[in-house]
Amino acid sequence: MKQKIGHVALIVKDYDEAITFYTQKLRFTVLEDTQLDVDKRWVVISPPGEEGSNLLLAKATNQRELDSVGNQSGGRVFLFLFTDDFWRDFKQMEANAVNFVRAPKEEVYGTVAVFNDLYGNQWDLIQPK
Repeated sequence: MKQKIGHVALIVKDYDEAITFYTQKLRFTVLEDTQLDVDKRWVVISPPGEEGSNLLLAKATNQRELDSVGNQSGGRVFLFLFTDDFWRDFKQMEANAVNFVRAPKEEVYGTVAVFNDLYGNQWDLIQPK
């Protein structure tokens, strides 16, 4: 038996502002952007070099979903962005005005810093050991 997680849905307020943040500040790639109906698109993005899991940007369509934007994990780190060169990516993200909320730190599992996406979801940037 073989399984994998293909997409992780990330609730956003607006497709285009989310695409702009992820492609310009984090250098993600838009893999697909298909209009499904007047208000709904199928938008899949991926970090550079990723061939497995990716993010499906899901526009909030009701108040409950809007209330979850930026807090999909109850305030904990939500997503983990692994890198092969922590300092290269950290410096690039800082130059792109990404908001780091915890400074880089050496942990037993690797080098890590916590940043917020445009809505406040917390991410770990990690270079594993």
